Amino acid sequence: MANVYLEKVLEQVKINNPNEPEFLQAVKEVLSTVEPILDNHKEYEKLAILERIVEPERIITFRVPWVNDNGKIIVNRGYRVQFNSLIGPYKGGLRFHPTVNQSIMKFLGFEQIFKNALTGLPIGGAKGGSDFDPKGKSDTEIMKFCQSFMTELYRHIGQDVDVPAGDIGVGAREIGYMFGQYKRIRNAYEGGVLTGKAISYGGSLARKEATGYGLVFYVREMLKAHESSFNGKTVTISGSGNVAIYAAEKAIAHGAKVVAMSDSNGCIYDFKGIDLDLIKEIKEVKRGRISEYLDKHYDAVYTERTGVDSPIWEIKTDIALPCATQNELTLNSAKMLVENGVLAVGEGANMPCTQEATDYLLEKGVLVAPAKAANAGGVATSAIEMSQNSMRFYYTFEEVEAKLERIMVNIFNSCKENADKYGCSGNYVAGANLAAFDKLATAMVAQGVV
Repeated sequence: MANVYLEKVLEQVKINNPNEPEFLQAVKEVLSTVEPILDNHKEYEKLAILERIVEPERIITFRVPWVNDNGKIIVNRGYRVQFNSLIGPYKGGLRFHPTVNQSIMKFLGFEQIFKNALTGLPIGGAKGGSDFDPKGKSDTEIMKFCQSFMTELYRHIGQDVDVPAGDIGVGAREIGYMFGQYKRIRNAYEGGVLTGKAISYGGSLARKEATGYGLVFYVREMLKAHESSFNGKTVTISGSGNVAIYAAEKAIAHGAKVVAMSDSNGCIYDFKGIDLDLIKEIKEVKRGRISEYLDKHYDAVYTERTGVDSPIWEIKTDIALPCATQNELTLNSAKMLVENGVLAVGEGANMPCTQEATDYLLEKGVLVAPAKAANAGGVATSAIEMSQNSMRFYYTFEEVEAKLERIMVNIFNSCKENADKYGCSGNYVAGANLAAFDKLATAMVAQGVV
């Protein structure tokens, strides 16, 4: 990087956040691509645009005490990082997972600012959650935790202030328990305060499918721009949660053959094509492990995960969709994918590729659909849910999906136009960052020093 201002800010971020590797990675990934805009806007240094955009507006940390089924008092830690409200109320998911810490919350919140800006909808960026692990807990224990969590969080959210949603470990069940507690405390029905709700009390049709569907819509447009398509291609998808399942569903609908999926224990490979109905039964109904796939498909192959690299990336594929968690696709995995002839990688999870992996894939001419653009379908549909709540009105599934598809096509076009404009055609990672940063910086200038 030749821009002195940019280098100075990145160095200061490292000094200010020494023990937050995920956050530093996210900041560096974004800022290292926006140099062309800074070169064209020398006044941004005087206005401290970068210094302000990398600093959260507010970080809330709190204690979450609850009582398990054995009568033991457990204490977890809760977070809400309200990162940026330039273009709308804070918006971003809640993650319940033992790996949750301040670095991960800040990285996710920072990514969310840019993701939400790309949607074209009036929503700012935030993220939150807890180091609570829902796995192995009873419904009663999860309810008690969610109620305790919301007893503190309710002070900091509102349908015009901050609107949380789900993320890893937070689905319709957890959202329901938190919404019930919020309503009880507030003594008011504020439907738009949480998204990802069940249809019976204000949720949106197609919300569960939205991130996975949106990922496929974005990758489809990217492939189309390079005279290719999903039709007849093999696809491997890491993960087996909502994003992975519905990315698989939509990829299959576009003529692809999904041959592999995974969970944290290992991956399943089925050369005939994954039986998605069985995956849904194992994961959505039984909440089981993906290895149970072999109980009905004896000729499939299960490979247990034994190290840092998931075995799923060793499988030959045309299109890889990492949909599990951050930094799951390493440089070693990227090299295996390239060696096996991968054409495109679409990020369904948040920052699933390490920086080294992304750089290698781009260097080797692989098309990369960056997470902040490609997985924006979930938050876009959450904003559609907020709109329906405000109107006291429901769209049909087909109406929501059509709106989602239009948003994802627009996001891709914005990424492509900015990549072309700033001399990095085909690099949609840079294109996404440039498009979002330009919008945010313009809003920041207009609103003054706040």
